Amino acid sequence: MKPVTRLRAGDAVAVSTVGLRARRLRAALSALGIAIAIAALVAVLGVAESSKADLLHQLGEQGNLLTVASGKTFNGEATPLPATAPAMIRRIPPVRSITTVGAVDDVTVRRSAAVPAQQTGGITVLAAQPSLVDVLGVPLARGAFLPHPAFPETVLGDATARILGIGVLDAQTQVYLGGTYFTVVGILAPAPIAPEIDTAALIGFDVADDLFHLGGVASRVYLRVDPDQVADVASVLAFTAAPQDPRSVEVRRPSDVLIARIAAKGAFVGLFLGLGGIALLVAGVGIANIMVISVLERRAEIGLRRALGARRRDVAAQFLLESALLACAGGVLGVGLGCLATVVAAHLGGTPVAIPPVAPLAGLAAALAVGALAGGYPAVRAARLPPADALRTL
Repeated sequence: MKPVTRLRAGDAVAVSTVGLRARRLRAALSALGIAIAIAALVAVLGVAESSKADLLHQLGEQGNLLTVASGKTFNGEATPLPATAPAMIRRIPPVRSITTVGAVDDVTVRRSAAVPAQQTGGITVLAAQPSLVDVLGVPLARGAFLPHPAFPETVLGDATARILGIGVLDAQTQVYLGGTYFTVVGILAPAPIAPEIDTAALIGFDVADDLFHLGGVASRVYLRVDPDQVADVASVLAFTAAPQDPRSVEVRRPSDVLIARIAAKGAFVGLFLGLGGIALLVAGVGIANIMVISVLERRAEIGLRRALGARRRDVAAQFLLESALLACAGGVLGVGLGCLATVVAAHLGGTPVAIPPVAPLAGLAAALAVGALAGGYPAVRAARLPPADALRTL
């Protein structure tokens, strides 16, 4: 009678690692495919979560910001904001702070007078009050914000500074603004909630009145309100700013842009996860191919084990466990690489590191599942191999 043996769990693991240790380079390359796919999945989730955390932080800070801007007629011409609008808005009880900007039309900003007037770079000129940075909550990247509003000084938005090629400020840093050289005294940090500030050169209302005859007219009002009263204030702003024609002004909540960005990022996450899933499937096919080759190469070993009393289930368990261990090794490496990529991306983007706990766990589970599926067919093929046929290869 052929002896029957039982394979203990510890022995099964030891036997399953023999093939991996004997063919280390091939095993490493197979695990690398799984690692790359898992790293991509973890990195996508981690980077998306970090970006979302940053947007939610901004949303919490900017949720009570509202703007009132001059509207447009049917012909596309701008309708002026009533001169009494800022004072009337300030009287609304829940309003905490307010600031205004005025559009200075037909004025270009160039690096020097030698630059053709047609090369404006899309830069606009806005007259601003010193309280703008406090109300908007946009910090200065360099310099100061309009310390002398009556002097020919300007503060550049983040995009404006990049367009003009200005990164360092000194006493000689100037731009040619409306036929006069203005000293650049500051550069703002990016303002995602106020893109019109990013692409503008800001000057004081006093110098705008003296040089460009603005007349102190505001084109946009920014206001902070009590967080619990945002909707109520927004509903009365148009009637307060322009009681004669409320439709002539536009009331907006800049934080809606952040909400749209959060939704857009969620859509892209699904797309990238799908691509990562395809990469994981390809890596699984690679493992299955390697395991089939391993079965063919180790037919003598399989026949000898069967002849010594190993059951079919023991042989199947050996190759299935070998495939799972190979995929698990790749999964652990991939989770580590994905977390590292998330930390680096968050550091470079200036966002907080936020890796959802489900990402590493899901990555390991996906690797194990792919390993088990990839090893299923080779394990069954090895278990069904007749011992006599296998021993003929000795």
